[in-house]
Amino acid sequence: MPSPRSPQDQQNKTTKPGKQRDAFFDNAKYLAIVLVAMGHSWEPLKGDSRILEAVYTVVYSFHMPAFIIISGYFSRSFDMRPDRLRRLVTGVLVPYVVFETAYSLFKRYGDHDPGMAISLLDPWYLTWFLVALFIWRLTTPLWNNLRWPLPVALGVAMFGSVSPEIGDDLDLQRVLQFLPYFVLGLCMKPEHFHMVRTRKMRILSVPVVAAALAFAWWAVPRMNTAWFYHRDAAQELAAPWWTGPVMVLAMFGCSLLLTACFFAWVPRRKMWFTALGAGTLYGYLLHGFLVKAGDFYGWFDHKWLHRPLGETLVTVAFAAAVTLLCTPPVRRVFRFAMEPEMKWAFKRDAAELAREREKRERAMANA
Repeated sequence: MPSPRSPQDQQNKTTKPGKQRDAFFDNAKYLAIVLVAMGHSWEPLKGDSRILEAVYTVVYSFHMPAFIIISGYFSRSFDMRPDRLRRLVTGVLVPYVVFETAYSLFKRYGDHDPGMAISLLDPWYLTWFLVALFIWRLTTPLWNNLRWPLPVALGVAMFGSVSPEIGDDLDLQRVLQFLPYFVLGLCMKPEHFHMVRTRKMRILSVPVVAAALAFAWWAVPRMNTAWFYHRDAAQELAAPWWTGPVMVLAMFGCSLLLTACFFAWVPRRKMWFTALGAGTLYGYLLHGFLVKAGDFYGWFDHKWLHRPLGETLVTVAFAAAVTLLCTPPVRRVFRFAMEPEMKWAFKRDAAELAREREKRERAMANA
């Protein structure tokens, strides 16, 4: 998979092609997942805090779009080849089944909610992303063959925003309304990332983010934050139907602008947290249990946590927690659920068998 490195980086690269991960993307994934965890920790705290609500709104406008764009970028080569389909099942579908079941049981017994049923058709809390990623990747060959994939994806998202009849099955509203970001990632090339990774862009991003924070502070009492979740049609938010397509386009533009600012400040070199970028899906799915445990057991009810110092401590605590959940020891413990091999479930690919036979014959010839 080509990665957006400068010509000098390519000259300095000493490892074999395909063996080196691009530090920029691992850094971006780690920082995005930290922002996701911080945003979730703010939900029970923001209450009447207009400042925290404004920061929350700005973060929610770009953290998932950034993550989804990267997911789309690294899905560009996906096709229906058997080995890639196996990885899609074991790396996305199986974790969805496991964590949807685990979250449902956690809510039933942790929140004393006997009515909470285990339903794979109704994703609860964080698992919607796995459903969306599975559907998006399955449709990747279609988007790669369309002449104008991004306008079509935006049209699909706008259609979803005016269709409350879609319902909650598979959280299809989010699947459709976040689709343009995934398709944009499919369309992106290394040079597009070079455009935002410049000193000029880093400087320009400062007043842009400042203006976004000021606008968010102004909009807090005037705008429904639920628009940023992309899980409802306009009519379900008590808005005229025509505001759905308008908000899809407006928020797509705002999200791209802030995502570009985010990418501009992502370090390009290897950092202490770079290796954690490979485990961000672990951090994403596991930190939700901490957030919900705080809700179920009243951890966020202490009044001092709703003051600036308490909010800061909670933010730091959840940033540290999601960092820990991305580390190799945690990944080894939960690999059985996140990356099961499941060789027993699949037939051997003929091409794979041929490669193994060729390798054995070559080894015998060399011996």
